[in-house]
Amino acid sequence: MHRVVGVRFKKAGKIYYFSPGELDINKDDFVIVETARGVEFGKVVSGIKEVDEKDVVLPLKNVLRIATEKDKLIVKENREEAQKAFSVCVEKISHHELDMKLVDVEYTFDRNKVLFYFTADGRIDFRELVKDLASIFRTRIELRQIGVRDEAKMLGGIGPCGRMLCCSTFLGDFEPVSIKMAKDQNLSLNPTKISGLCGRLMCCLKYENDMYESAKKELPDLNEQMKTSYGKGKVVGLNMLERLVQVEIFESGRVIEFTLDELMEEGAITAETTK
Repeated sequence: MHRVVGVRFKKAGKIYYFSPGELDINKDDFVIVETARGVEFGKVVSGIKEVDEKDVVLPLKNVLRIATEKDKLIVKENREEAQKAFSVCVEKISHHELDMKLVDVEYTFDRNKVLFYFTADGRIDFRELVKDLASIFRTRIELRQIGVRDEAKMLGGIGPCGRMLCCSTFLGDFEPVSIKMAKDQNLSLNPTKISGLCGRLMCCLKYENDMYESAKKELPDLNEQMKTSYGKGKVVGLNMLERLVQVEIFESGRVIEFTLDELMEEGAITAETTK
């Protein structure tokens, strides 16, 4: 087991574990930590706890110190400088006629590096751009190409549901989402209905997917025939959320709605026959 604290560097960013050492660190503290890209400023989102070795990347880097007011002022200045760098980079991209879209600019805490995040349809030869930027900012330059989902996470926005994008407010990581999830939930397969601002399938399709998969194993299939107290019939409708089955009775033509428990009590389906 390893003693760690969880730190985020962005509002909805991934949580990274660091060793607190002998420091008394609490949740919501701001800290200065050592990372692979240099010294960084982050917020503690989970206090000191012990985690299994398989859940951490070894060797653990240390929390250098709890952030001071001076450190917070440096972060504010870095953000202001990043905005200026954004404008300069946009101008240089236009000058070099590069087919790329600048999304965000970020300084490391110690200003040892400035990162430019961009999107593009293919590979971009930005060597001359890097030379120009390095001569202007006199520090290490890193241009990082990101995908459309990362772009939406950085820029934010309002989704089709009317709420702020999940990825920009609380999702730390993107999970795989497939069209099968939309099919299992009986959603319209119209791309405009199930796609987010990024143009990819909406992350929220994943939220209830486990419940739908569980329901599919318990409920019968559409058109499956069964005997009920009303006579023999076939399944014509399923309500996954409420575990309801609609059965059309052959003799009367009526459609009767049963709960899963009722069908099991009548012996129409059993625990052994559920998938």
